[in-house]
Amino acid sequence: MAGGHRFDSTVLREYDIRGVVGRTLHEADAAAIGRAFGTLIVDEGGKSVAVGYDGRLSSPDLEAALVDGFAECGLEVFRVGRGPTPMLYYAVHSLNAGGGIMVTGSHNPPDHNGFKMMLGHDSFYGEAIRKLGQLAESGTFTQGAGTVIDRPMLEEYVTRLMENVEVESDLIIAWDAGNGAAGEAMVMLTQDLPGHHILLNEEIDGTFPNHHPDPTVEANLEQLRACVLDKGCDIGFAFDGDGDRIGALDGKGRILWADQLMVLFARDVLEHNPGATIIADVKASGVLFDEIARFGGNPLMWRTGHSLIKSKMREKNAPLAGEMSGHIFFADRYYGFDDALYAAVRLVEILAHSGESLADFHDRLPSVLNTPELRFDCAEERKFAVVEEVRERLAVAGANVTAIDGVRVNTDDGWWLLRASNTQAVLVARCEAADSGGLDRLKAQLADQLDKSGVALPEF
Repeated sequence: MAGGHRFDSTVLREYDIRGVVGRTLHEADAAAIGRAFGTLIVDEGGKSVAVGYDGRLSSPDLEAALVDGFAECGLEVFRVGRGPTPMLYYAVHSLNAGGGIMVTGSHNPPDHNGFKMMLGHDSFYGEAIRKLGQLAESGTFTQGAGTVIDRPMLEEYVTRLMENVEVESDLIIAWDAGNGAAGEAMVMLTQDLPGHHILLNEEIDGTFPNHHPDPTVEANLEQLRACVLDKGCDIGFAFDGDGDRIGALDGKGRILWADQLMVLFARDVLEHNPGATIIADVKASGVLFDEIARFGGNPLMWRTGHSLIKSKMREKNAPLAGEMSGHIFFADRYYGFDDALYAAVRLVEILAHSGESLADFHDRLPSVLNTPELRFDCAEERKFAVVEEVRERLAVAGANVTAIDGVRVNTDDGWWLLRASNTQAVLVARCEAADSGGLDRLKAQLADQLDKSGVALPEF
């Protein structure tokens, strides 16, 4: 590819590159990413790169163009094949590659696609992505004659999921891959994992014919819930389109959100890492931070975003972190990246050792009332300004505010959160209180602040 390349203005995001195939994202973009990102890898002293892709219909063609771009930089290109995003992350570690890219649209609609990147073993995001766009536009690429090696990693990755995990279990577990990229790995994993397993939507199909692969949306868990209740399952697991986010149901069909699962994970990890820092994002329940402290850990609230969380984990040497969106990060006995299948295996191990059912654990959690994560439209040019206006008014009023990512307002009733999404033209809100009266008061405060900035809070 000669000369520079300009990307559509909408595709370079905070944590990845994403667009609508045939409209804002094309094979030429993939080739340009290969040339530009390959140049960065070479500049960092890297000699190789790993490339994987998910089950979307457009992914093989984008992967092929990406590989061509890398090869033109003189890199050794490992094509690790189709699978979940964590398989690509694992491949970078296992192959000691200079970087990696996963072609994936994650949980977005079927006509969307994109790229998640690692430079060395580190996340690649934010300003680095913007600079990659500038490099592509300049066309100042490294030149070379690389080699392309087919290096399928799925089997090795699944074997690693079970390494150092001790599970003796007769649990009945339902697994729903949502026809996403985790399907084949899920099949292989459950063949070796003790217990009784019922598989749903394990066939990879980029049209997602049964339901959308996003386990944070309750409607997408209805098929799994019906299976759990009908078959008398102890657990139900659901995965997003590229297998880096997890959803879970207990044996009564109740959802355990990621911050609730993190209570179990934190208790287990802190038994072997006393006093360790455990990280959760600003959307997580206060119960989680309280429980981490009760278990003897150091709770740390941090900004939302899987790349931001992973970077903070390395800085703090934290063995565990999690986000409300379902990203769970284990550096304890693992690599520190978000892997939903690995989180599922660790949960099965914990329950098998404790003899406690997930439903019993759910019943014992401290009782609070909280809203789901509410996402509502706000113009791209207004979303950060609205949050800043709210922050300024709260400062004048002397409110108790945590401002590491938006505003998390602490009151005698509990807390409410308002932040701007880094990836979409939306605002994100959540409230948590000890009782319904307190929850109503928090929601009213949130609605009042939004109204002062000319934004209406939807009913929730």
